Amino acid sequence: ATPLIYDLVILGELCERITVKKDGQDEWEAFHPVLSLLSYMLKAPLVPGGAPVVNALFTQRCAVINVMRACLGLGPDNHMTLEHRFESSLSEHKEQASVEHVNKKARIE
Repeated sequence: ATPLIYDLVILGELCERITVKKDGQDEWEAFHPVLSLLSYMLKAPLVPGGAPVVNALFTQRCAVINVMRACLGLGPDNHMTLEHRFESSLSEHKEQASVEHVNKKARIE
C-alpha cells in the first residue's frame, strides 16, 4: 500500500502546482479542488459537481498521461477532458446546460 500512497501524494502535489491560462484571460487557474485525476488509483472515482463520472480504467489512465504530456508541451492523444477539470469551465457547462434545459422546456410547452 505504501507505493500507492506515494503515487497519490506525488500526483496530488503535482496537480496542485499545475496552472493554466486560457486565451483572453489575465489570471492563471489551478485544477478544481476535487482532483478527479486521482481516481485512477482509487476504487470509487470522485468528481466535481457537473463533471461526468468516468469508471473506465483505460480512460482514467489516459487522462493522467495526457495531463503529463500537456505539461511537457505535447498534444493529447485522447481522453484528457480538461473541460471538466477547472472550476470556471464547469460553471460554464452548468450555465449552458441550464439554458438548454429551459429551451427544451419551452419547446415542450
